[in-house]
Amino acid sequence: MGIRNYLIEGSSCAGKTTVCDELLRRGFHAIHGDRLLAYQGDPETGQPLPGHCHEHHIWNLELVRQIASDNSQPITFFCGGSRNFEKFIDWMNGVFILDINTDTLCQRLNLRTADDWGARPEERALILQLHKSGSGLPGKGIHIDANRPVRLVTDDILRHVFDQNDQAGF
Repeated sequence: MGIRNYLIEGSSCAGKTTVCDELLRRGFHAIHGDRLLAYQGDPETGQPLPGHCHEHHIWNLELVRQIASDNSQPITFFCGGSRNFEKFIDWMNGVFILDINTDTLCQRLNLRTADDWGARPEERALILQLHKSGSGLPGKGIHIDANRPVRLVTDDILRHVFDQNDQAGF
């Protein structure tokens, strides 16, 4: 596998995309998983499926493997949600789970436009239900308080990555 790979996960509106943008701004190799790796498919088989369904939002395993095994980057951050993370989590050196409270979630959902996931009432209800239950997230990882400004959230992640004694969630 690559030199070091990290997964940044969290519920909808937790800030995965915003953290990815901040990591890129700071010069790190970061992948927008929801934009570059995601498609609708069966989480077990990877077979593509029509339509849009939260349970079928998965990442292309071959692309994840290619990027994770690229030794040209000292660190790669994979940012986004995936319902098949169990299939590639062992390729990661660590996992960060962005945590937000319900008030922050609702504030961020209110900013979503009609084209964004979570803008429609049925999507919003599902997001709130998943947030409450915590389902669909890795069981192990370092939890990061993502209620704060992105600069501080990203600083926390990088602090863990560069702390040689920290196993970044494993």
